[in-house]
Amino acid sequence: MSEVPAPGVRPDRRPLWIVVALLLLGAVALWGASGITWDASADRSGAEVVPALTPLALLCLAAIAAVVALSGWVRRVLGVVVLLAGGVAAFQAVGTDGPVLGRGLVFAGALLVVAAGALLVVRGSSMPRLGGGYQTPGAAKRTADPERELWNALERGDDPTDRD
Repeated sequence: MSEVPAPGVRPDRRPLWIVVALLLLGAVALWGASGITWDASADRSGAEVVPALTPLALLCLAAIAAVVALSGWVRRVLGVVVLLAGGVAAFQAVGTDGPVLGRGLVFAGALLVVAAGALLVVRGSSMPRLGGGYQTPGAAKRTADPERELWNALERGDDPTDRD
């Protein structure tokens, strides 16, 4: 089951920032691997040898925005997508011939992305959503004093005892 914090208890933001950092580092590693020279004789970059590297890096960057915006089970679904993207990146590292540095960067990026995806699947629904704890000034004033809200209802002509 998901870990839902008790009312009034703030959830720990650390796993959220760990996922963001893992995705960012994974994107940097994948993008870096796409930019270095993989085939010195033909002067081909990693993006030419393995064309999926740049789209995978961009997917990781887009996942950062999605992670901070989404919550609940949707974030877990995103974790599965990120996990699959990391698996594709790892397959790209193993399935190609290239320099040790290039394949190592792809494999390191893949591991970072897989770790981020796994953390999202396991703890995604319990992570806080950025902006989720904030209220508009009007909403904060309404909930600040329940007695004052009753008086405001009477002044408007509303019957606070009417349950309809």
